[in-house]
Formats: sequence, structure tokens, C-alpha cells
Amino acid sequence: MSNKENFIQYINEGYTSKGESILLGAAMLDGEPISETAVKIPLKTLNRHGLIAGATGTGKTKTIQVVSEQLSSFGIPVLMMDIKGDFSGIAKEGEEKAFITERHAKINIPYKTAAFPVELMTLSDQNGVRLRATISEFGPVLFSRILNLNDTQSGVVSVIFKYCDDKKMPLLDLKDIKKVLNYITEEGKDEISEEYGKISTATTGTILRKIIELEQQGGDIFFGEKSFEIDDLLRIDENGKGYINIIRLTDIQDKPKLFSTFMLSLLAEIYQQMPEKGDVEQPELVLFIDEAHLIFDEASKALLDQIETIIKLIRSKGIGVYFVTQNPMDIPKGVLAQLGLKIQHALRAFTANDRQAINQTADNYPTSDYYKTEEVLTSLGIGEALVTALNEKGIPTPLAATMLRAPMSRMDILNDSEISDINIKSKLVKKYQEEIDRESAYEILTKKIEEATIQAQEQEEEQPRKSNEPSTAEVIGKSVTKVVTSASFIRGVFGVLMKIFKK
Repeated sequence: MSNKENFIQYINEGYTSKGESILLGAAMLDGEPISETAVKIPLKTLNRHGLIAGATGTGKTKTIQVVSEQLSSFGIPVLMMDIKGDFSGIAKEGEEKAFITERHAKINIPYKTAAFPVELMTLSDQNGVRLRATISEFGPVLFSRILNLNDTQSGVVSVIFKYCDDKKMPLLDLKDIKKVLNYITEEGKDEISEEYGKISTATTGTILRKIIELEQQGGDIFFGEKSFEIDDLLRIDENGKGYINIIRLTDIQDKPKLFSTFMLSLLAEIYQQMPEKGDVEQPELVLFIDEAHLIFDEASKALLDQIETIIKLIRSKGIGVYFVTQNPMDIPKGVLAQLGLKIQHALRAFTANDRQAINQTADNYPTSDYYKTEEVLTSLGIGEALVTALNEKGIPTPLAATMLRAPMSRMDILNDSEISDINIKSKLVKKYQEEIDRESAYEILTKKIEEATIQAQEQEEEQPRKSNEPSTAEVIGKSVTKVVTSASFIRGVFGVLMKIFKK
């Protein structure tokens, strides 16, 4: 057989699956697509997580769009982080253009347009489904790790949670936990010391400063009620398509603390609430985390360990997590090792550091008789990528330089009118638009302090004077009499009189 025939057989055998799969495109040999090949990813392995990487402008956004569309078509809901505002067009049909027709002819995949059910979500005041969580839902361990507290400070946070549980005081938002911190430092210091031990004011001051830092990055908007319910991410529309839930994050790019807080809470909540699924035929939910470095850049080691642990365990719940970033080196090694699917778009070699990163990236991919990985990484065109995945037996597939198919939906963002139309029709927007501020730790402690202050004042005003206690006038009178009758006073008076008589 010729080299081309061997290549076709090699790729098709490596990407054959018994069950359903998503079709990415056709493999390339010597820079040209081979239409007889098909690079397919089994649905069964999509809960093994993945990486979509590449330099700016190489096609990462369209790749996410292509994968999300096919997941939705199979009835699999998607949750994606939209940092740059690129994904909303999934809600509208695409438009066939000459370059799309030409591309699909080369890879032998019929092109059709389609729209997909979309929910637009937000962590801030943008229009859309408001996402919130309560402090109590985080728990003391996770909340401490987000604040990057040491063991002593984390212990105080645990005491706060225990105290609030014992006193039936819900911790819902940041003003609740700030109020408790102030209370245990001042008015409730003796109460806390007696029941839970002494707490240093220096420690509570440090915790308070960390909370204020989180508050300044938008934490005051995120923490509170109504808390988002995970089941609302798993909806299927009337046509059997999974909803594509797009979290619009364009206004929090400069707030990495809020972004990492949300992501970790979301992953933890999904892991806690979703039942064990084991080895499923297709995932229950797939998450795409765009600009993934925002999670890891500001994360402490404890926080990174927590993320790594959740990534390892969450796939048993039928959840796939896909990190999207420019450079694979942005992802910690412990997390990178958990990623079964890798779609690597082109990298640019402008500096010595860039070349070193390319060599390190190449080491993360299987060796191939058909490619020099380091060279291919810098020569890929827009919409082309190196792909390797896991087959249904969990074995890595052959490395395939792939010309990717085009999205079926619009490759552009929605305008304001179209966004408004989606939100008006959304049941979730109506469900979560109301802000609830029920009685919680802040209100309970404020009321407790006010009542204690009023009671102390009333006791002071109403306390009767004892019968044997002299009045103020009596005290003054006795003081004067004591002075007048004292020996010193009498001697002084007589001395003055003697001088007068002598004159």
C-alpha cells in the first residue's frame, strides 16, 4: 500500500467507535485534508475531560462551537464560559458561504445550518439568568481556600460556621459573615470565648480584609439568594436538543478572584449534587471553561489541589470539563494529566520562550510516523488542529492533524435586540431575577445587639436608689459640714480672728 493508503487505514482504525460519536473533521497528510478519513470522538469518552488550546485567532472559539452543537444535537446540555462574548450566535442559524462550502467539500462532510436552544447567564448585573450561591453552600473548607487562609484563620472560619449552625443563623451573603466577624470580636467576644475558645482579633482582622478583597471584585453580587439550582443546567428542549447555557463574563475579565470562586463553587456543587453514573454511554453535562488561566493564575496551592481533586472525581458523575486556553502550559500538570481529549490549534514561535513552550507542548502528544509535531504546531492554518482523544477502551487515538468542520450556527454574536428576545422568553430569567434578603446572620445579630443595648439602658434608668444611700444634696451638705467642723478649719478661723482683735 502507498503511504496515503496506510495513513487512511491508520486514522480510520484509530478513530472507529461502536457507539455514537461527534465528528470533528478529516485528517491531513502533508498539509492537505484526506477526505476518506474521519476524526470522530466517542460520546462515551467525553466525560474524560479535555483541552482546547492555541494562539489567538487560530479557531478555538469555532471549535468549541462545533463540539457544543453536536453535543446539543445528541441531547447533551452544555455550560460554557464566554469571557470575550463570542458564543451567543449559537442561538441562530448560520449562513452557508463560499469558503464554508469549499472546506466541507475537501473534508467530505455535508454542510447544513441549524440553531440551538440557548440560555444566557450572568454573574453580574448584565441581562440574563442571575447565578448566585450562598456562603453556607460553600462550607468552611472551600470558603477558606478561596480566601487563601492559613490553618489558624481557617479554624476561625470553621468556628464561625459552627456558631451560626448552633444559633440557627444562616450565612447567605458577605455582609452576614462580616457581621459575625465583628460580633465575635466585640459584643460576643465573651460568649464565643466561653463556648468555643479565645479568638485573636488579629486573625479576625486578616479574614475580614480577605473578604473585603473578594467583595471588591464583585463577590457581594455573587453571594446571596436565590441560589442557582444545578438541575436547571440539565434541560432538554421540546426537540430533544440539550440547552447550551452561556455564562456571559465579558465584564469580569479583570476580576479573576470572582471567576475562580464561581468556577470552584460550581464544580463542587455539581459534584455534590449529581448522582454517581459510572461508565455511561454519553455525558450528562459538558463544561467549557474559556480563558482557563484566569482560574489558575490567582489560585493558591490549596485551591489548585481542590480543583485537581474535583476534576479527578467528577467524571464518575457523567460530567466532562474542557479547559480552553492559549497555551497548554497554562494548565497545572496535575490537571493536564486528567485530560483525555486534546485539540491543539497553532502556536506561534516569536521568542525563545515560545519555542520552548512549543517543545513542551509537543511532548504532551503521542509520537507519529506521519508528523513532526513541533513543526506541525507552528504550520497549522485557521480551523486546523492536532487532535488526540481516547477511544472507547480508554486507549489514546493516533495523533491527527485535522481540518475541522465549520459551525452550523451563526459565527458571530447576537445583537442587543436578539439577546433581549432570548431573555424575555426564558423561564430561568424569571425564576432567578428576584433578589431575596431573608433574615440571616446579619439581621439576627444586629437585632440581638440592639436589644442588648436597649435593655442595658433601661436597667440603668429604672434601677431604684437604695434607701440607705444619701441623695446628692445630702452628700454635699455632709461634705460642707465635715469641712466646717474639722480641726484644721477651726484653727484657721481662730487664727484670722486673733489677728483682727490685735488690730
